[in-house]
Amino acid sequence: MTLATFGAGCFWGVEYFFKQVEGVLDAKCGYMGGKDQFQTYQEVKEGQTGHAEVVQIEFDEKVVSYETLLAVFWQNHNPTTLNKQGDDVGHQYRSAIFFHDENQQQLAQFSKQQLTESGKWGVRQIVTEIVPLQQFHQAEEYHQNYLEKNDLPSCHISY
Repeated sequence: MTLATFGAGCFWGVEYFFKQVEGVLDAKCGYMGGKDQFQTYQEVKEGQTGHAEVVQIEFDEKVVSYETLLAVFWQNHNPTTLNKQGDDVGHQYRSAIFFHDENQQQLAQFSKQQLTESGKWGVRQIVTEIVPLQQFHQAEEYHQNYLEKNDLPSCHISY
């Protein structure tokens, strides 16, 4: 099994759309990219920690490729809004790919370049960070499967 980690705004929706992908075995909401000590949701939400809300995905490479996960990532958020997704504003909602190895780094950079060249976003710059994996802090249990537990529809970002 392989891991991938993405930040694309509020982690509830990110977790939801990745769990719909065949070959994704698990997706956990958490925090990454800030201070390496444990953080609470409230501290992260208030923007005090430097962490992004992320989802760490465990997937079976025999069923789904990292490239497919990258495509799902790009399709389900707006990578041109700096520190903002929908109504969520702040560094904790930034668009980020935390690569686990050199191969993931190269694939992420290539996919970002392809998206830029596609013209999908016009002249708007893709601001997604592609950065090395840092310590993953799993979010509190009530955040895991939050939309499902609370019978809420999936999050959708309007462009």
